[in-house]
Amino acid sequence: MSSADFTYEEVGATREQGHCPPGFHPLHVRTRIGEGEEVFRRACEAVLTWEMHRAVGVGVDTPADRAAPGVDVTVSLAAVVKAPCRVVWTVEEPRRAGWAYGTLPGHPETGEESFLVERTGDGTVWLTVTAFSRPAKWYARAGGPATRGLQHAYARRCGTVLRRLCADTPEP
Repeated sequence: MSSADFTYEEVGATREQGHCPPGFHPLHVRTRIGEGEEVFRRACEAVLTWEMHRAVGVGVDTPADRAAPGVDVTVSLAAVVKAPCRVVWTVEEPRRAGWAYGTLPGHPETGEESFLVERTGDGTVWLTVTAFSRPAKWYARAGGPATRGLQHAYARRCGTVLRRLCADTPEP
């Protein structure tokens, strides 16, 4: 995917586990969602269709029903902060599914964030939120460590909300 419109150079770098480009702040939050194939399927669907994000309480404006490379999405907080992004990669495999989006001009941060659901060998389902970012707008810079704290809280909230969305999934 071309990095022409993105506000950073290493487009797709969240695919590389543990990689954080120089000058960016890393984020890695892993949350246990539940167990079993049905929980995995439900979690994947909620992540790939924006349901998890909407349930977290952020606005999601996109023309697409599902995440797919090249899809533009604007996430908004309290209808005040607008964060334009573009999906840079997706994965749908038997034991993992998810996607990442990168920041576009106008986003308060510069960087990339991924949301990956995985089912381990013992059947446990996990959500991993991985990101690298740095402030782009004055208010994100002014927030300093508090801004990063909010990013971590958001990633933890994604896991909590996804676990709740999957809680009513029947076991096989």
